Amino acid sequence: MSPTPKLPPAAAPGPAHAPLFHYFRAALVVTILGIALGGVLGWQSTGTWSGALSTLFIVAVLAVLEISLSFDNAVVNANKLKDMRPEWQRRFLTWGILIAVFGMRIVFPLLIVVIAAHVGPWEALRLAATEPDSYAHILENAHLPIAAFGGTFLMMVGLTFFFDHDKDIHWLPWLESRMSRYSTVRGIEVAVVLALALGISRLLPEVERHLFTVSAIWGLLTFLLVEVLSGFLDSRQATLATAAKGGIGAFLYLEVLDASFSFDGVIGAFALSHNLFVIAIGLGIGAMYVRSMTIMLVEKQTLAQYRYLEHGAFYAIIALSVIMYVQALVEIPEVVTGLFGAGLIGVALWSSVRWNRLHGGGCE
Repeated sequence: MSPTPKLPPAAAPGPAHAPLFHYFRAALVVTILGIALGGVLGWQSTGTWSGALSTLFIVAVLAVLEISLSFDNAVVNANKLKDMRPEWQRRFLTWGILIAVFGMRIVFPLLIVVIAAHVGPWEALRLAATEPDSYAHILENAHLPIAAFGGTFLMMVGLTFFFDHDKDIHWLPWLESRMSRYSTVRGIEVAVVLALALGISRLLPEVERHLFTVSAIWGLLTFLLVEVLSGFLDSRQATLATAAKGGIGAFLYLEVLDASFSFDGVIGAFALSHNLFVIAIGLGIGAMYVRSMTIMLVEKQTLAQYRYLEHGAFYAIIALSVIMYVQALVEIPEVVTGLFGAGLIGVALWSSVRWNRLHGGGCE
């Protein structure tokens, strides 16, 4: 009898029956280090204990915000990771987290300032360190194109899951079965996204309409290019028919997906603090918990045990994309976004548990 396959040591922290602490141990260590570093930054910037405690509180809130906004990201990551080859699982869970924390939480906001303010990288870093209010103002002014780009990309991710002819498990059959049938119409999800983007753009002032539309088109093109490039790279890597899944193309897809999830949280974080480094610490702690949840979902095969969990995550993605579109018109607090997405996943989990009880099993 062959041994049970499992992730390599760097990607899988333990067997499927490992306790929760085993999965979240690294995240807890990062939390302690991040809290300590946040306290030091608060003390250095204010010179008072109250200032240090205030910074600690902001770091904690940002971490919770990131977790609530990105739980659906963990589910989608796990869905993709379970089909990836072991070496690419390991690379995503090591390199991917570095890109997520340092790339999206530090480099990405700096890059926005570089492009929006037409300054060099060092000048953008100087603004972040010495003129945080000016830095935050530039980022806030860039929210419209970010919302259009990220909202379009995420909406394509969500709709592609439901517009799938081979999808045979439906949480909401009255809706999902129709979407599955209509998936035979080529490009239907693209048409839906373009129609919604153009509809939102018509509600914007004329000076913002063009920017929103162009950014939405770039988001759509990015999704299509990543899909094409993913398939091309993975097919080039495949030397055996069974080895065709989950190489560099899937890694690239997950990184772009993580970036799209991060847009809203990074911009919204400046409502709590204008200090780039405090924001990076708080969101970085949250990102570590998302990574731990991803590993747990893959190792414990949670997606197979709870048949509607993926559905809830992809509904949350579509909801997030719509919220990002609506944010071009009115301001919506990130707390509302996070709670709404977490609520959808919670309802999906409850529905899965209920189905398991009625049918006497947890596997699909």
